[in-house]
Amino acid sequence: MSLMGREGLPGRAGRCFTEECKADAVALVLEGDRPVARVAHGLGIGATSLGDWVRQVRIDRGEKLGLATGERSELVWLRRQGRRVNR
Repeated sequence: MSLMGREGLPGRAGRCFTEECKADAVALVLEGDRPVARVAHGLGIGATSLGDWVRQVRIDRGEKLGLATGERSELVWLRRQGRRVNR
């Protein structure tokens, strides 16, 4: 699993994770019997971040209600278009 850090930011602030890293971490939670917090701690990832990723995957799979990733992207795009029109 690879973590990509941003230059110039100390410690954990501003870290970003590859999609592969996120998918691997989510799989550890969904396919195992360990809680999110324990998996997150073992990987050095914030429990809230990992929990958010797990929740989004469950939404995308239809296991939980919410906006799927594609729907969320479309909503962001539509809001940007609306702001441009209203200028």
